[in-house]
Amino acid sequence: MTNRLATETSPYLRQHADNPVDWWPWGSEALAEAQRRDVPVLISVGYSACHWCHVMAHESFEDDATGELMNRLFVNVKVDREERPDVDAVYMDAVQAMNGHGGWPMTVFCLPDGRPFFAGTYFPKTSRGGQLGFAELCERINELWHTRRDDLVEQAAQVTEAIDEGVQLPQPTSQPNDTLFAAATSALLGQIDKTDGGFGAAPKFPQTFALDALLRQYARVGDKAALDAALLSLDAMAAGGIYDHLGGGFARYATDRRWLIPHFEKMLYDQALLARVYLHAWQLTGEPRYRQTLDETIAYVLRDLRHPFGGFYSAEDADSEGVEGKFYVWSLDEVRDICGADADAVIDWYGVSGHGNWEHTNILERVVRSDLARPESVERGRVALFEARKLRIRPGLDDKVLTEWNALMLSTIAEAAAATGNNEWLEAAVTNANFLCENLRVNDRWMRSWQGEARVLAFSADYGALIDAFVRVHEATGDPRWLDEASTTADALIELFSDPEDIGVFTNGSDGDQLVARPKELMDTATACANSLAAVGLLRLAALTGNERHREFATAIVDRLAESAARVPLGFGHLLLAAELRVLGVDEIVISGDRPDLLADVQRRWLPRSVLTWGTPGSSPLWEGREEIGSNGRAYVCHQMVCAAPASTIEELHQRLDSLG
Repeated sequence: MTNRLATETSPYLRQHADNPVDWWPWGSEALAEAQRRDVPVLISVGYSACHWCHVMAHESFEDDATGELMNRLFVNVKVDREERPDVDAVYMDAVQAMNGHGGWPMTVFCLPDGRPFFAGTYFPKTSRGGQLGFAELCERINELWHTRRDDLVEQAAQVTEAIDEGVQLPQPTSQPNDTLFAAATSALLGQIDKTDGGFGAAPKFPQTFALDALLRQYARVGDKAALDAALLSLDAMAAGGIYDHLGGGFARYATDRRWLIPHFEKMLYDQALLARVYLHAWQLTGEPRYRQTLDETIAYVLRDLRHPFGGFYSAEDADSEGVEGKFYVWSLDEVRDICGADADAVIDWYGVSGHGNWEHTNILERVVRSDLARPESVERGRVALFEARKLRIRPGLDDKVLTEWNALMLSTIAEAAAATGNNEWLEAAVTNANFLCENLRVNDRWMRSWQGEARVLAFSADYGALIDAFVRVHEATGDPRWLDEASTTADALIELFSDPEDIGVFTNGSDGDQLVARPKELMDTATACANSLAAVGLLRLAALTGNERHREFATAIVDRLAESAARVPLGFGHLLLAAELRVLGVDEIVISGDRPDLLADVQRRWLPRSVLTWGTPGSSPLWEGREEIGSNGRAYVCHQMVCAAPASTIEELHQRLDSLG
C-alpha cells in the first residue's frame, strides 16, 4: 500500500511512497492535520543521491514498527531539499542553531505551526555508541509534548528568533576597494593544503568559487602563489578517485585528504562548476590536461544526464544494488580479465593492486598527478573497462530537471562552446535554453522543478542563475533574444524577491509559501548563494543593456557583503567575482558585421570581467553607431562604456585586449 508520496514527481519523495510511514508532502495541509490532531510535525529532509538518507530510510522508515510509532505520534512530512531549498534552508538554520553543524538526512520536530523545537541529522534505529536511537527519540519527544509542552513552545520561539537573526546582513565599515582581493587571496592561501590541494582537512569539497578566484588573482596581478595553489588543487582532483576516469565527471566530495575516496554521488551542479573552472585553467595556461578534464566532464553530462528534450537531470546516486560505490570499483582480477594485453599498463597507470585501496577493492586514480594524457594501451584499457561497466547495474538516476542547476550547466556549456568552437556544445546549450523557456515557465512565472510537468514556484537562486545563463547564451550565439530573456528574468527577480526594508533577495518569492521565517541566502555552499548569483548576473547584464536599476541593485549587494568576502572567502567565493565587476569595472566588447576571426579571438581568451555582444544588433546602447555589415565589421573594446579606437585587424584587437590586463 502506498502513501501520499506516490503521486509526487520528485524521485526522492517517490522512493518513500511504499514506506509504512504515512508521509505527507510539504504543504499547509500537513500543518493543518497536525493542528487538528494536536501532535508535533516530524519533518525529514533529504535528497535522492544521499547515502545516509538511504541508510536511515532502510533502518527506520521501512520498518513497520517504527512506521506505526511515527504515524501514532506525529504528522510526518518528507521534503526533497533540491526541490524545496526554501524549506531546507529554514530548517537547516534550526539544525545548525541547535547543534553547531548540519547535514542530511535532516530530522526536525516542530510545533503544528511549523516552528522547530528539536533538530538533528541522521539517527540510527536503536541507540548505540552514545547516539540516541530514532525510535527512542520519538518516544521522548512524545513524552515532552505531553508533560513539558510549554518548554517546547519556548524553545521553538528561541530557535525561530535565531533563524530570523540569521538573515540580517552585516553593516560594512567602508565601500569596497581593490585591497579586498589581496586580503581574500591571503586568507585562501592560508587554508590551502600545500600537499594535496583543496582547503583544510578531510572531508574535502571542490570549493570551485575559491579556485576560480585564485585563477583570477593570477590573471589580474600575476600572483604566482595563487596560480600554484589553484593548479595543485585542480591536478589533485582530476587525478584522484573523486574523478571518474572511465566515464568522466566528478563525485560530490572526497572523504580523505588526497581526493582518493569519493562520496560517490554525482551531482549536476558539480559538473557545471568544476567544468567551468577547468575551462578557465585551460584558457589561462593552455595545458591540455585541463581541456581533457573539461571535455570528459561535459561528455558525461551530455551522455548520461541529458533528457531527450534537452534538459539536464539532477544526479546519479552513490549506491547501486544497495552498496555504496559498487558501480565504480574494481578488483585486480577484473582489470586483468577485461584489459587483456593492456592490463599491466592500466594497472600501473591507475594504481590497481590485489589488496585494493578501499574496502578490498580499487578506486581508480591517476597515480602521477598532472600527467593525464593516456598512452594508447591505457586508452584501450580504459575503453574496455568503460564498456564492461555498462553491463553493471547503474546507480539510481534522479531524473528531475531543476531550473537553477540547469542554468548553471547552461552557463558553463555556452561559455565552453564559445571558447572552444565546439558546435555540439553550442547546440546543446541552445536546446537547453529553449527547453527551460518552454517547460519551466508557466504564465510568465519561472518554476523550480520539472518531471513531465513543472512544479514548485522557482526561488531567487533559480532566477539569478538564469540571468547569467541567458547572458552567456547571448555571448555564444549573438542572438539578442537571450538578452531580452535575461532582462525579463532580472526584472522579475527584483519584483518577487527583493527585501523592501533592506538590500538583497530572499530565497522565496512574495507569491510563495510563507514559512516560519523568510530565508535569505548570504553565503555560498556547494553552489553560489542567491545573492551572489543575483549580483554577478545583474552586473554582467547591466553592462550589456545599460539598465541602471539592475546595476544599482547588484551594487548594493556587493557593497554590503564585500568585507565579509575578504575575511571569509570560502563562504563568499562567487561574491568575489561580483566585487571585481563592481570595484574594477566591466569591459564591454562589441563585434559588428561578420567578423568570425575577431569573434573567435575574443572568445578564446578568458576575460572574466568582460561581456561580449555580436551578431544581430539589439537595443543595447553599445550598438549605437556600430552597425557595420559583412567584412567591414570591427571590434570595439570599452571599459565602463568608454571605448578605445575600433580594431579592424587581429593585431589591433590584441593590443586592445592586452590593455585590459
